[in-house]
Amino acid sequence: MIQVSNLTKYYGGKRALGPVSFEIDKGETVGFLGLNGAGKTTALRILACDLRPTAGAVSVGGIDALANPHEVRRRIGFLPETPPLYPEMTVQAFLGFVCDLREVAASDKKAKIGDALALTDLTLVAGEPINTLSHGYRQRVGVAQAIVHRPQLVILDEPTRGLDPRQIVEMRKLIHELKDKHTVLLSSHQLAEVSQTCDRLLVLGRGQIVGAGTEAELAAQQESIFSVDLTVRVPDGKDGGAAAVLAALGGIDGLLGKSVPTERGDAWDLSLSSKRDVRAEVSRAVVGAGLDLLRLDARAVDLENTFLRLVAASPAAAPAPAPKE
Repeated sequence: MIQVSNLTKYYGGKRALGPVSFEIDKGETVGFLGLNGAGKTTALRILACDLRPTAGAVSVGGIDALANPHEVRRRIGFLPETPPLYPEMTVQAFLGFVCDLREVAASDKKAKIGDALALTDLTLVAGEPINTLSHGYRQRVGVAQAIVHRPQLVILDEPTRGLDPRQIVEMRKLIHELKDKHTVLLSSHQLAEVSQTCDRLLVLGRGQIVGAGTEAELAAQQESIFSVDLTVRVPDGKDGGAAAVLAALGGIDGLLGKSVPTERGDAWDLSLSSKRDVRAEVSRAVVGAGLDLLRLDARAVDLENTFLRLVAASPAAAPAPAPKE
């Protein structure tokens, strides 16, 4: 379905993507996994023929995406990170408008709109203006516009962004249902979503693919990584908040990553990853800094450990200037 060879994109002298090469078979659901700024959206926009690359070759369904972008667009559905909606239109009218843009035959419009509404569970709100819908329903309308013309390939950029836990579960179910009829390519920095919805992963780090395969295959390539969760309280009268917590942990060697501290009442939750067990050092560092250590738990999350290891080892961005187009 997709063949990519040495794909590269520069913005001025800054490399945003590449060179990357990969293939995706018909019927696969593949996830682009990476930190913010890793190049996921750039790659998806190029595949959706929304952005031209600086160099490289792309084909979708055997069609050269650079030479025949309009033909490729006929065969794909694209949900950008911000759904392209007209809020004053009703859901049904908007999908009819999208069908016209996609050159769906008039005789097929009703059936295709009905199928898209049913699959995305929007039938009951089909007559409602989009601006009256919740964020979760608007995301569903975004998916509906991507599939209403029954494309071979569906591209979803951060489809669960901004959704609450219940809506995330519903979107996950929807993506599973899409797998029955479409090849699906989605991007996310949410490890759980990619793990539970995708057959295979492509891990991006600083614009390059640093890992490819199933979750088990990626994990098998990496050494064991220790993960710990901790809860730290900053005592009354001591300044700093989250900054004080991070400062206390700053002297620990060998950490692969720290999550952003999350406030919970009068305490802060965060996670650490390392190649070795650092619980004793964390305990000494927190208590030594005059903070209260309320919790220190070891845990194993294979995909998270693998992901942190891969992106930590990703090469630095290329300093060379962009080639001339």
